[in-house]
Amino acid sequence: MAIRTKLTVRDNAPGTPSATDKPAARREVSDEERALRKERVVAAKDALKRSVGLRGEQVAPARAALKLYLQRLNEPRQPDDATFKALIEAPFQAPPRKKERR
Repeated sequence: MAIRTKLTVRDNAPGTPSATDKPAARREVSDEERALRKERVVAAKDALKRSVGLRGEQVAPARAALKLYLQRLNEPRQPDDATFKALIEAPFQAPPRKKERR
């Protein structure tokens, strides 16, 4: 017995917007924002390069966070300066030692 697939045609009713009606509104980026973004990209890539040979439990999650930052560079919500600085320094800072209870 052959399997039949059912094809349906999309109904474009008048008044319903479709994807081809309007291009997506693009946010204008100022020269100042571009310069800041370029500086951050250079800093993030530099931190990734310098942290290649490091060992420790903090290195892998910190490198993953840097890679995620670089992947999501064009999203509107970007970290503030303090958060970004902590993100850059994370692979190089040893995690605090846990106190042992006796």
